[in-house]
Amino acid sequence: MSRCIIIRFRTNSDRFDSDYDRAKFFKELHGWKQVVPRENKKYVYHRSGLLDEVPHMKIADSVFIVAMEHLREVERFFDEWEDKVEYDMIEIMMKDFEDRMTHEMRRSVLKSFFSNQRQR
Repeated sequence: MSRCIIIRFRTNSDRFDSDYDRAKFFKELHGWKQVVPRENKKYVYHRSGLLDEVPHMKIADSVFIVAMEHLREVERFFDEWEDKVEYDMIEIMMKDFEDRMTHEMRRSVLKSFFSNQRQR
């Protein structure tokens, strides 16, 4: 059994200075795909966000689970946005979290690889 944290967050649209600012939050959290057109070609790059670096399990759009050892990193991120984003955490014990994360990360890498191949 692994000690894990369920994190739920809520963005308050009226607290963001602009749509750009709100999009910046989501890009820093989830990462994003950048497409650069050049001379009849498209170059596609994946720009990493926090959740690309931290093993996690997505539960819903604004809810995910991370292992306890990654809690500080996630807390630091949300603390940077504390005036615009609220978050709650619940500690849980989860069976086979590492095995599930290995599968999720593998699936995510493959999905990213194949979507980049289709863009070329």
